[in-house]
Amino acid sequence: MSTNLERREDRTLKKEQENVNEKIRARQVRVIGADGSQLGIMSLQDALDAAREEGLDLVEVAPNADPPVCKIMDYGKFRYQQSKRSQEAKKKQTVIQVKEVKLRPKTDDHDIQTKLRHIRRFLAQKDKAKVTVIFRGREIAFKDRGEMVLQKVLDELKDEVVVEMPPKMEGRNLVMILAPKS
Repeated sequence: MSTNLERREDRTLKKEQENVNEKIRARQVRVIGADGSQLGIMSLQDALDAAREEGLDLVEVAPNADPPVCKIMDYGKFRYQQSKRSQEAKKKQTVIQVKEVKLRPKTDDHDIQTKLRHIRRFLAQKDKAKVTVIFRGREIAFKDRGEMVLQKVLDELKDEVVVEMPPKMEGRNLVMILAPKS
């Protein structure tokens, strides 16, 4: 019967896709020492013995090579360093959100100015702005009014934005996506 720790280890190994020590299935492997030196091609048992001698693990780093490449290393330390690297990469990436502003074809100038302030705030936060003109009922017959509203928005913001997606009909909505100028 396997212990809880062994089952957890098995799950993490499946996720990581790296075979360690007895999990390696190849008969012969190319071995790289802990210091990075080539130890040559040897049987799996000899490689495991060499790893145990140094008090480290034998980790399969290139399973698709012929013969598979294994490295003698401290597997726990290796996994820790990998997780630290991935956390560091997550910190450095920025998430760009798309914020939406909804207008109608009959939206008045003052209301458009208020919406423009919202769009400027979104762009200042380095987010994209999706400007949507919603047509209700028979307003759909006057698409040109919706295009005029989007053109007013674009004229006001022409120095601050890049049009990522020009005005396009999506069902009963006329949509345009704006991104901040870099």
